[in-house]
This record gives sequence, C-alpha cells and structure tokens, in this order.
Amino acid sequence: MVKNVLYTLSFLLFSSLAMGTNDYSVCNEGYVSSIGGEMEKNAGCSGLTLNNGWKAGKEADSTEVARLGIDNCFAVEKIDKTIADRIRGKSYKDGCNIPLDNLRYVRVLHRDYEGRTLYGELICDKSIAEDLKCIFHQLYDAGYPIERMVLIDNYGADDVKSMSDNNTSCFNYRKVAGSNSLSKHSLGKAIDINPLYNPYVKKKNNGTMVVNPEQSRKYALRNGKFRYKIEKGDLCYRLFKSRGFRWGGEWRTVKDYQHFEK
Repeated sequence: MVKNVLYTLSFLLFSSLAMGTNDYSVCNEGYVSSIGGEMEKNAGCSGLTLNNGWKAGKEADSTEVARLGIDNCFAVEKIDKTIADRIRGKSYKDGCNIPLDNLRYVRVLHRDYEGRTLYGELICDKSIAEDLKCIFHQLYDAGYPIERMVLIDNYGADDVKSMSDNNTSCFNYRKVAGSNSLSKHSLGKAIDINPLYNPYVKKKNNGTMVVNPEQSRKYALRNGKFRYKIEKGDLCYRLFKSRGFRWGGEWRTVKDYQHFEK
C-alpha cells in the first residue's frame, strides 16, 4: 500500500510539472519535442530571467552558457510585469487592443557574422512562439548569422531606427508603411530579420525605387553576395517556410526581403 501511495504521489508530481504554463521544448531538425514544466523548474533556467543576467544584445558569457546548457537558453515566457513596463507606450502603444496574454517573450542565443554568441530576445504572438524558438535554435546550431536581436522598444519602437541598426524584431503595434492597415507586426505574427541588409523595396510607376530603410539601397539589388543576406533556398528561408511562414521576398508588387509572417 505504501508503494502504491508513493507511486501515486510521484505520478501526480510529474503530471503537475508536465502541465506548466511555460512549456520548454527541445528543437531538432524538422520536429519539436515538448517537455512540460514551468521554465523556472527546469534545471539551469532559474538564473536567466530578464532581471537576472539575460542581457539581450550583449555577447554571451560562454562559461555561463555551458553551465546552463544550450537548450536551456532558448525559452518562451508569458509577458510579466517587468516586460510589460518596458513595452507600454512604445511597441505596446496607447489604444493597442492586443491582450498581453496573447503575446510571449522569447529568449534565444544567436551568432553574428564574426561568430560571436549573443543573447537575443523578441516578443511575438503565442501561436508562433514555439516556431520562433525552434527556428532560432536551429539557426544558432548552424551558425547562421544574425547581427542583433533586442526588443524594438530599445529604439523607442521606431521601426526605421531599428532596421537601420540591423536589429531583428517582431512585435510592434503599428500600421503598414504608407497605409492605414495594421501590420502583421501589430499581432506579433511577423518578424523582420537582418533588415538593414534585406530591405523593403517597391518599384514605382515612374521607375524609381522606394527602399526602406533608405541606407539599404545598395542591398536592394539582390544579385550580389554580402553578409546577412536572406535568399530563397538558404537555411533561414527553408526553416521558416517549413513551418508555414510566408516570405516577403516572394511577394509580387513589393519585395520585403527581411520579412516572414504567418
């Protein structure tokens, strides 16, 4: 009887961990294997909260990463008060009608073109949070270069400033440039990757080109080779497409080479 009681208690404990609100997933090529449990209950994760050492945009401490384990450095969290305070009045503008509970904070590691490992962060819709976490894990493992990944709030939610700094970002409650329609970024369902080198390009009827950001004009013609370039068939393209994202580089009327959405 004692054995049965102990077995029951063990089963209940495991079940409660497996049903935690912040699922942690190990991502391998082509699939996601979920391991339940609130993130702070996973070994190694407790020291990596926003308030305690996760310095997005900074070079990662290799000793700390090794101690924690690579997989533990990729995680999805609900928007807590600290993060909510960072984004209110910036990317989460007055009048934003997207519930905070619909959004998730994602922590990742990424490598830049020089091969340095950096701490990264983004906010996205909860429906794509696991997709992004796993994609960036695979990009990191492959050494695919991403120069910078911090919340766009670090730039006052100014899209042009963020793009000009080649910052990869996702959620920003704003309208599509030149229109009154809300962008997919407003829902947290679009991400711009290495935007300085992968600009938005639109050819006007008079033959001129609109390029955003403007200083990316030399990267608007895509026949050359240059750092941080996204092109059809590369690893970034394949991983996003395999998870059902659309790439702006394949649009007809405009080209948005930095942009993936779902």
